[in-house]
Amino acid sequence: MAVTLTDAAASHVNKMLQQRGHGVGLRIGTRKSGCTGFAYVVDYADDCGDSDHIFESHGVKVVVDEASLSRLEGMEVDFVKSSLLNEGFEFRNPNVKDECGCGESFSV
Repeated sequence: MAVTLTDAAASHVNKMLQQRGHGVGLRIGTRKSGCTGFAYVVDYADDCGDSDHIFESHGVKVVVDEASLSRLEGMEVDFVKSSLLNEGFEFRNPNVKDECGCGESFSV
């Protein structure tokens, strides 16, 4: 399985990497957080480590650390704009069993 981006997410990441001037892709991981267990961590990937898993989606590298892979396998990341002021990544993760009420954390 892989971690993939929609066309909209890939376009947004490419635009942000160009504005930033460096980076190899998008790094996605998880950390312990919130009332249900884990939260997503999203950042630029400036490099790739030996234990990183690298997926290519719509021409963008998606970098996932070994510890997060089992919680993210099969996930699709979208970039949505719900209004002029509200935009961001949306995670469609088939591994999620429960989410907290505020949407900040999840369990697998």
